[in-house]
Amino acid sequence: MRYDIAIIGSGPAGLSAAVNAKIRNKSFIIFGNKTLSNKIEKAPSIDNYLGLYNISGGELKERFENHINAMDIEIDEHKITNVYAMGDYFALTSGSEMFEATTVIIAIGTDSAKSIEGEDTFLGRGVSYCATCDAPLYKGKNVCVLGYNEEAIHEANFLNEIASKTYFVPMRNTIKKDLSSIDEKIEILEKKPTSIEGEMLVNKLNFQDESLDIDGVFIIKDSMSPKNLVPGLELDGQHIKVDANMKTNIAGLFACGDCVGRPYSYLKSAGQGLTAALNAVDYLAKKDR
Repeated sequence: MRYDIAIIGSGPAGLSAAVNAKIRNKSFIIFGNKTLSNKIEKAPSIDNYLGLYNISGGELKERFENHINAMDIEIDEHKITNVYAMGDYFALTSGSEMFEATTVIIAIGTDSAKSIEGEDTFLGRGVSYCATCDAPLYKGKNVCVLGYNEEAIHEANFLNEIASKTYFVPMRNTIKKDLSSIDEKIEILEKKPTSIEGEMLVNKLNFQDESLDIDGVFIIKDSMSPKNLVPGLELDGQHIKVDANMKTNIAGLFACGDCVGRPYSYLKSAGQGLTAALNAVDYLAKKDR
């Protein structure tokens, strides 16, 4: 099936895009986390979301959930790792699975974590952002998970069922504090990785004082770099470059929310999600004509 619109991200921008795609009767699929944005839930009080004064992040997230449930919008939890412009459509890949859409809206948010030296170089050659997608490639091999969020623990446990040896590096203090659910066979390394090395494929993960012989490095964080997601996508610094209509330099590809730049605001993101969806609909109409 080829969708009219594929939306990547389930924060305020992605959800707003999905709601408006639904209202405009377009076939669409939204990829993300069914628990929605963790950033929203952690906000103690939100005072600048028009019409919802003094609401907690948890309450706002609940409002979002009620809204999409009432409109029968389902979130697909496939993790999209690549988007390719194919001319008349886009191909979105998640491991061995592929999805097709005439237009794509990127709403992946942003992550403050800096890339590790070698991360971009060896992406697809031993570096992966999705264990569920790529774990079968590492059966009987040694792997290391660099965990920036809670999802990383689940990914490490899954990898440990397939790999010969699994290491886990908690990259944030919040992850270090809650490792009770990690498999006891996984070796935890509380060291800072400095670089990823290899020849054709990854073969080494370096730390400040030693190196680890490794076949694969899984970097599990909230948002991957846009330049690694879409080949040829034009950036403005670390953000996706868009115009006032949320259009990128690639025809049919739109972006919205934190991934397009500051201010990082729920209200701004929701508005940009609306703008991206309406312009995707307009693009589809012109294409039909």
